[in-house]
Amino acid sequence: MPSRGERGPPVADKRRTVNGILWVLRTGAPWRDLPERYGNWNSVFVRFTRWSKLGVWDAVFETLASLGPPAEEEHAIDSTIVRAHQHAAGVKGGIKIRKRSAARAAGSRPKSTSAQTPKAIR
Repeated sequence: MPSRGERGPPVADKRRTVNGILWVLRTGAPWRDLPERYGNWNSVFVRFTRWSKLGVWDAVFETLASLGPPAEEEHAIDSTIVRAHQHAAGVKGGIKIRKRSAARAAGSRPKSTSAQTPKAIR
């Protein structure tokens, strides 16, 4: 068992793993669509999940925020550059609800009829 406190074999190229995580987050693609150049998709996903639970990403963001803005320009992430996955859009055309006009409904026969009930039972 490794003494460094991690499970599995050591990560040979952590930069490649981080680039794979950033690729998935940037594109909004499913983990299974991760290109092979970033390594096995499941390994990258497991590392992302483990690092999230350990608070690694919080520490990275806090460190980057404490450095202040870049010298020449400032970078920001907002919702205009975040992409949704293709299946997140829903059904093409949306749900269509058909309503009958009141005049047409009044002039048509009822769709169902109730059985005649004797007055004594009512």
